[in-house]
Amino acid sequence: MNHGTRVSVVIPLYNCPYVHLAIESVLTQSYRDIEIIVVNDGSTLHTEKLAPYTGRIKVLNKVNGGTASALNLGIKYASGAYFAWLSADDQFHPDKIRRQMETLRGTQTSFNHTAYYYINELGQRFSDIVRMSPHSKTQLIEIMMKGCPVNGSSVLLDMNIFKKVGLFNEKLLYTQDYDLWLRILPHYEWSYIEDPLLDYRVHKEMGSVIHSEAQNREIKQVQEQHQGTLVRLLGKEGER
Repeated sequence: MNHGTRVSVVIPLYNCPYVHLAIESVLTQSYRDIEIIVVNDGSTLHTEKLAPYTGRIKVLNKVNGGTASALNLGIKYASGAYFAWLSADDQFHPDKIRRQMETLRGTQTSFNHTAYYYINELGQRFSDIVRMSPHSKTQLIEIMMKGCPVNGSSVLLDMNIFKKVGLFNEKLLYTQDYDLWLRILPHYEWSYIEDPLLDYRVHKEMGSVIHSEAQNREIKQVQEQHQGTLVRLLGKEGER
């Protein structure tokens, strides 16, 4: 049973040395009705960092299968009515979940994302605020057709969305988020918070750096798959 105000934060873990910082950033949220689900995706390193949080987090262990499979397992065991994804090397700002829940309710939307900062291995911010320009629904569709500016760790969404569009595609190793957002876009209204509520860590071991070529191939594949649907959606918005 889903609890109507609870947010389930799913943290996929694969050999990440920063996972304790991610967990701490959720434990210190000003919004209190949160459960933390860490999905250990076959890690052989850094799992000892979970030990201090026994009793405050739920840990699910599985063989390595990639980020999408870890997220889907977490969603399966989640008890919340809302879902947030936090990569194990990223960190929420203290008011992130509270601000997003207020925005979802205030705008009657089902999907919210936020601006963010880049941080380095030491947790130091080295960027200006990374944000999207103000946009209409038509502009949002056009932006999403060209690429994915939505940071997965910035997203908060209603769990009912998964019943409509399905879970993350486990065949996609790098663009499971982009694919899901494009499946959500035709059916639900989005909201956006221009304030940065996330620290997104950039480091040499991150997947988007190591597997950049394969990621770019997958991006093109996802765009081609959704092109027809998005063109039709653009047409409908133009008729309004």
